[in-house]
Amino acid sequence: MKESIKIFEEKNVRAAWDEASEEWYFSVVDVVSILTDSIDPSAYWRKLKQRLRVEGNETVTICHGLKKENLRDNMTNTELVLNMLAELSTKQISETANPDSFDEHLNVAKQGGEIAKNARLELESKTGKSAISSLNAKTGILPSKKD
Repeated sequence: MKESIKIFEEKNVRAAWDEASEEWYFSVVDVVSILTDSIDPSAYWRKLKQRLRVEGNETVTICHGLKKENLRDNMTNTELVLNMLAELSTKQISETANPDSFDEHLNVAKQGGEIAKNARLELESKTGKSAISSLNAKTGILPSKKD
C-alpha cells in the first residue's frame, strides 16, 4: 500500500492507495478533524464510534478499531472527482450567498450540482463516453462468479 498526504481545505489528510483493489483509504481522524474543527479529533471519533455502537450501527461494530475508511465506495475516479466538484462548488456558493432558509440552501445545492453536471456533460462530449459507470453498491465492483 502506497502512503501519501493529501491536502483538503489547507489541512493534511493521511491517505493510502491500495494498488490491488485500486482504492484510496483516508484517515478517519484526519477527516473528522477537518469536518468538525474539533480540538481533539481522536476523542471525537472515539465518542462517535461509541454512540454509533449504541444505535446498533454495524459498520463500526464490524470494523473494530477502524483506522482508515474507504470513501470511494463503488465510485470511479471520474465520479469521485465530479462529486467533489459538486460539493466544493456548493460550499463556495453557500459561503458567498449566505443562505438562510431551507429553500435558499436547496437552491445553492442545485447550483453546485449544476456545475458538476456541466463538467460531466462536457467531458462526455469530448471523450465520447459516459462519465458515469453502471457500478453500484448493490452489484459491487467485483466481477460476478458467472464471468
